Amino acid sequence: MRPEVLADLVGQEHLTGEGGALRRLVSSGSLGSLVLWGPPGTGKTTVARLLAHDTDLVFEQVSAIFSGVADLKKVFEAAKLRRKMGQGTLLFVDEIHRFNRAQQDSFLPVMEDGTITLIGATTENPSFALNAALLSRARVLTFKALDEAAILRLLDRAEKVMARPLPLDDDARTALAGMADGDGRAALTLAEEVWRAAEPDEVFDLAGLQAVIQRRAPIYDKSEDGHYNLISALHKCVRGSDPDAALYYFCRMCDAGEDPRFLARRLVRMAVEDIGLADPQALVHARAAAETYEQLGSPEGELALANAVIYLATAPKSNAAYVAYKAAMRIAKDAGSLMPPKTILNAPTKFMKGEGYGAGYAYDHDAPHAFSGQDYWPEALGRQQFYDPPERGFEREIRKRLEFWDKLRRERGER
Repeated sequence: MRPEVLADLVGQEHLTGEGGALRRLVSSGSLGSLVLWGPPGTGKTTVARLLAHDTDLVFEQVSAIFSGVADLKKVFEAAKLRRKMGQGTLLFVDEIHRFNRAQQDSFLPVMEDGTITLIGATTENPSFALNAALLSRARVLTFKALDEAAILRLLDRAEKVMARPLPLDDDARTALAGMADGDGRAALTLAEEVWRAAEPDEVFDLAGLQAVIQRRAPIYDKSEDGHYNLISALHKCVRGSDPDAALYYFCRMCDAGEDPRFLARRLVRMAVEDIGLADPQALVHARAAAETYEQLGSPEGELALANAVIYLATAPKSNAAYVAYKAAMRIAKDAGSLMPPKTILNAPTKFMKGEGYGAGYAYDHDAPHAFSGQDYWPEALGRQQFYDPPERGFEREIRKRLEFWDKLRRERGER
């Protein structure tokens, strides 16, 4: 079922379409090392194979789950021998984020001298999962979860390869695409299950499909409006401090077959966006619920998420930190090149000391109330205020502290 040319890859048109990064790389005939980042079943391994074929490189594949430094050394030695004979090697490393720092560092010399072209695949954010040295030598390409249209195109191709139609009516076919949750490999596995289960001339409706694969179809329509409508309703009920309505929509989504991990991520977002520092424990509860779900799975772990829904809905609300972040980001983009005052910059060299770096800096712990009141802002920008905590929850205490420090700053005269 794997595509034989890049043009047949579905769901990643931003990479394979006109002007897309993958198409440009193949056209240029020179790849360079890559990191393919995206959810499972989106075509990362397939792309690596196609790139090796299109650039006449020998394809080698290892998995970071099963391989160690000794295995990598063998691969590197074989690649060096090929290189002497004028043959390049594309090394595909699946789950590359599972390699530790030393293992990731072992790639650097053979990447730099051209022994291998590295293509790593990861489902984790490369910024956190991979060494900076490795990332600086590789380009990151982001893969997207397959939408319903892409999944349906995969099913069409499967039918052509199998030379027989899927025994599903239109509603069941759409439901199967939704059950795949953006994973092309999962969609093909589900299709296999359906073909195995069908009797001659049997066609499954939605209920029949659910009975065959023992999975409830999401109660969402083709455009996924139901999916986004329900998560929007859940978010707004939490924001509106209605725990009963929030719990209702949460259960609706669980019953429809929504991935609890998606719900857990959204609860974490609600904690930081709509509660923030009004209750700092909200984020702790949301994260703990997500971790508990990972330990228990369904359905037991869903109770932890339900607890988090109730906690967040009943917590004091504040978007002050969210608003402050957006305001600060706007200023930072406009004035990001401004230098901080020299007083708060270190002076590790004599020259820098002579230039006034660090001169006049007041150590806050030596000042009364551990507050010096000095000016930390770039001179051209001046003091700004982004964060305005409300008189609610824990932020009431934060507001008192800020007002007290502002009073001290005025009394002492900002230095």
